[in-house]
Order: sequence, then structure tokens, then C-alpha cells
Amino acid sequence: MKLHEYQSKLLFSKFEIPVPKGRIASTASDAKQIAEYLAGSVVIKSQVLVGGRGKAGGIRLVKNPKAAEEIAAEIFAMDIKGLPVRKVLVEEAISIKKEVYLAITNDRQRRMPVLITSSEGGVDIEDVAQKHPERITKVYINPLIGLRDYQARDAAINADLPREIMRSFIRVAVGLWQVYTQYDAQLVEINPLVITDDKRIIALDGKVIIDENALFRHPELVEFRDLDVENSNEIEARKYGLSYIQMDGEIGCLVNGAGLAMATMDIIQKFGGKPANFLDIGGGASSEKVTAALRIILGDKNIRAVLINIFGGITRCDEVARGIRSAFGEIKPTVPIVVRLVGTNADEGMQLLASEKIITAETLSDAAQKAVDAARI
Repeated sequence: MKLHEYQSKLLFSKFEIPVPKGRIASTASDAKQIAEYLAGSVVIKSQVLVGGRGKAGGIRLVKNPKAAEEIAAEIFAMDIKGLPVRKVLVEEAISIKKEVYLAITNDRQRRMPVLITSSEGGVDIEDVAQKHPERITKVYINPLIGLRDYQARDAAINADLPREIMRSFIRVAVGLWQVYTQYDAQLVEINPLVITDDKRIIALDGKVIIDENALFRHPELVEFRDLDVENSNEIEARKYGLSYIQMDGEIGCLVNGAGLAMATMDIIQKFGGKPANFLDIGGGASSEKVTAALRIILGDKNIRAVLINIFGGITRCDEVARGIRSAFGEIKPTVPIVVRLVGTNADEGMQLLASEKIITAETLSDAAQKAVDAARI
């Protein structure tokens, strides 16, 4: 789950990472009032979860409150890479002497967190890695020990930071590590981390990505979710505890178990079809959950057939069949439905579906072939 800049800075502030003075505004008049409060030049920053806000005109420097209101109104009217601007961050303008890149993320090959620094702050780190890899420093962190001061000091030296701000940099790096660990983050990034003319160090921008699987440990972050960047079907699926990811194929998949779902998608592709989604109803799914899952799948206008592949263990096939019947009565599907039920109460499940207009299959290969053929027809 990606956080907006202002949300990331809220977390930074909790761990004494310096950020510019500023407030969030939902209207142009709010932006004017905040600019009056800050009493000076301010920066108006659109809060959308995409890169390149500055290049799109979503970040503007203004000199006075009246200009802040006018520019904020222009930004609120913008659509940045398909996303509406609903909030802007109004911050004090900072005099910049030097910009540095600082981040912590996971290195999957090393299976360790890594602190990344670069003297080339304020630009895309991918471009620096490609053109000037020698300007990037990586410090690997033992998760059982944590980030040590000497590691942060080494990173600061490699980033050519002046000695007089070394202690401040170490505090920021350690604070970033605390954000990373305490909020189960996949990425915490400050780009740029700036040194001001009066030798202060400030996180001018911030980016945090939270591991969604850990959100149950951080209920206070759930309200940070931005629904504008999420698929409406995925939002609906989350209400019912369904694991759903929409794709661009034409064959809907309703499966119990992540491994079986992946195998189902693979074999659909083997027979020349394209899965329209990943959907795992999980173990012990109720009929209500199955009904919701089928309703979500059929809500995709690209669907030309649906493959229901259930291996009954904890999940009972008769309970799944009741969910299918309930969905049929509610939705009246107009596309072919291929059903394969194997395992606990499979016979009972097939009996419940005997009066429904479905295509049955005994093996996964047979089911996938029939789904692909039905979609083509």
C-alpha cells in the first residue's frame, strides 16, 4: 500500500526526521490560509500516487497567499496520469545547498534490508543506477541487529556529506530504519534529503510503501488507503476477505487456494486462453463468500467465460455449489460457466447444480480446455 507524501512525512515526524513546516489542504482557500500561516514563499504539492508530479505541473513554488490560492485552484483542476488531485500539501519553501538520496528497502537476493544512499538526490534513482552506478552506496543491515551508527556514518561519507551534519544524517537514517521496521514497510525513501544553506538537514520529499499483508498490525494506517488508485472490484473483494487481482484476460477464475489458482491460470494459458483475474476464496469459504466472488468476476465486462475450480478439503463443495446457485439467482449470468468440483462433498455439490446451466468437468485440463473453447465461441 503506497502512502502519499504528507502521510509518509507524518510517520517520519514520529521518529524525529525533520520535514518542512506545512499542512494539507483540500480546497484552494485552505491553501491560501496555510500560506498566510507560513508567512513566506511556499510550495504547493499535488498529492497523487504517481511519479513525475513536478514535470506534470503538480508542484509549484509561489511567493504569497493570493498566488497560493490561484495555483492551488489550477492544481486541483488537474488530472495527473489519470488521477484526480483531491489534496495538496502546502509547505514552506526551503533554500537548498545539496541534495542526497536515502532509502531502505529489501534486497531479495541477499534476503536482507539494505540502506541505499547517493550523492545524486532529487532525480530518479533508476537513472543514476544506469548511468553512474559508482555514485550509489548500499549498506546491508542485519535484521537481528538493526542499523548501526557506524553503517549510517559510512553511508554519509560515501555520499560526500560535510562532517558538520554527520550526526544529523545518522539520526535521520536511524529514524528511517525505525519507520521501516515498525510499520512493516517494503520501502521508505527520502528523495531528496536536503542540506540547507544554514546547515540543517530536511526530508524534502517522502515515500513509504507498506506491506499489505501486515496491515492487520497497523489498523491506524488503513484509513491512509487511497481508493482512487485501486480497482473497484479489488476494493469490493477486500470487503469479503477475498484475494482478488484483476487482469486483462477473458476467462474469469474462481478457485480455492493460491497455489491451485496459479495452476489454474497457467493451464488456461497453456490451452491458449488468458485469465481475467486471480481470485482465491480461501479455505472454508461460505456460500455468501462464493456468491460475492462470482458477482465480482461477472462484473468485469471483458469476461467471456468463467472457470470455477474447487478442490474440497476444508472448503466443502456443496457449500460452494450453494454460493453458485445463489449467484445465478441474483445475477443471471450470460456467459458460459465451467465447474469442476473435487473432494469433500463433491457429489452433493454437483447434485445441487444439476438444474443449473453449467458445463461440468472432471479434470483440470478438461475444465481449462472447455473454458477456453467456450470463451472463443
